[in-house]
Amino acid sequence: MPVNDANELIENRTYDEITLGDEAHLEKRLTMEDIKLFAVMSGDINPSHVDSDFAKSSRFQEVIAHGMWGGALISTVLGTQLPGPGTVYLTQSLQFKAPVRLGDVLRVSVRAIEKDDQRHRINFACRCENQRGDTVIEGEASVLAPVKKIQRPRALLPKVRLTERGRLHEILTAADHPAPMPTAVVHPVDQSAICGAVESAAQGLIIPVLVGPKRKIQLAAEKAEVDISAFELVDVAHSHAAAEQAVALARQGHVGALMKGALHTDELLHEVLKRDTGLRTERCLSHVMAFDVPTYPRPLLITDAAINIYPKLAEKRDIVQNAIELAHALGNDNPRVAILSAVETVNPKITSTIDAAALCKMAERGQISGGTLDGPLAFDNAVSEAAARTKGIVSSVAGRADILLAPDLEAANMLMKQLTHLADATGAGVVIGARVPIMLTSRADDALTRMASSALALLFADYQRRSSLLSSPSGA
Repeated sequence: MPVNDANELIENRTYDEITLGDEAHLEKRLTMEDIKLFAVMSGDINPSHVDSDFAKSSRFQEVIAHGMWGGALISTVLGTQLPGPGTVYLTQSLQFKAPVRLGDVLRVSVRAIEKDDQRHRINFACRCENQRGDTVIEGEASVLAPVKKIQRPRALLPKVRLTERGRLHEILTAADHPAPMPTAVVHPVDQSAICGAVESAAQGLIIPVLVGPKRKIQLAAEKAEVDISAFELVDVAHSHAAAEQAVALARQGHVGALMKGALHTDELLHEVLKRDTGLRTERCLSHVMAFDVPTYPRPLLITDAAINIYPKLAEKRDIVQNAIELAHALGNDNPRVAILSAVETVNPKITSTIDAAALCKMAERGQISGGTLDGPLAFDNAVSEAAARTKGIVSSVAGRADILLAPDLEAANMLMKQLTHLADATGAGVVIGARVPIMLTSRADDALTRMASSALALLFADYQRRSSLLSSPSGA
């Protein structure tokens, strides 16, 4: 590592170099991130520090720093400046005079007040003052000072990013979700599928109706060590018959949703899409993935990553409308829809930009309703307000998108998997556009993912039911 710049070095002052009265200090502003990081590191989740609602009723009426956050800053001065590298902490006494509040700037200082030449010990007076000059912490520290000169390259610490569950997680795990929904679990003959159904039932999200070969379902339950005795079991010979029977149950109103088990997606959708006996509506089916992305401040819906490979304009209109209605079900009454392409200008050579412009005009004419559309937008302009400003894009959608419409399945699928594996995103998917929502989970999905999809489907089914009631002539 290059060491030409003195700013890149950390150097101590030995015992012999320090005289009484020598001082060192640093300044640090308290942010909410500091409080959260300290809570994570220490495990101290006292609500006075991490719960803003509780803090309003506390003595100080707002969130304050942990007391030892200031103590840690004193340690920083002693360990990096005076005496610096090689210092061994021996004792520390502190008195906490006043709270440190969000936004306060602390001046943390240490001053040598006593030396022990025989044992190379130094006592320091320690003080933390806020920007108004008020002492918030004071005390003394005793250290074993280094006797040899140390000069080292300053360590470059990794950037820390706090990842927190977002609004989507709150919605899907809310205690006041609608009553559980009868759900046909189609061909649940492996452990993942049966566990997903059982866990979703345990969370009060679905009432499973297990459709498939009875003996295979029972064996899967035995291997998974779960009890399915309370669930209705519809015995059919094979996966194709399970798909056919599950669709029939939905047409009859016996179930309000479908959950894919251990069968291929095409096999299930073939039955769903049959014109006379399936679950088709006037819209095309589309898959919507709802994500919590740790670096994005709102739930993010991505469509369509599973069904429509190269959708035409009419299909994209349906895909957008489906996603908008899912956003409504999640409590977003006017979602911002970014129609993605490689560029943010209309280019006749790039079909997705032409489709984007047409979709925006369709929204203006009422052919798409319930959301605000803009496009074409490149991905960075859709999710980053800074990127949009740099490009001079003036838009209520750019940088703040709630829904991303990808130009085709390949783009949506890659985007979805990149967020999952590189951005630590978590999410749940559902198929919309049929008479009932369909949980199109993967065989590789764990029970938790299937449970999240159940919550998403339950909320959407409840939204459909409420919308139907509102649109009926009697309103009942």
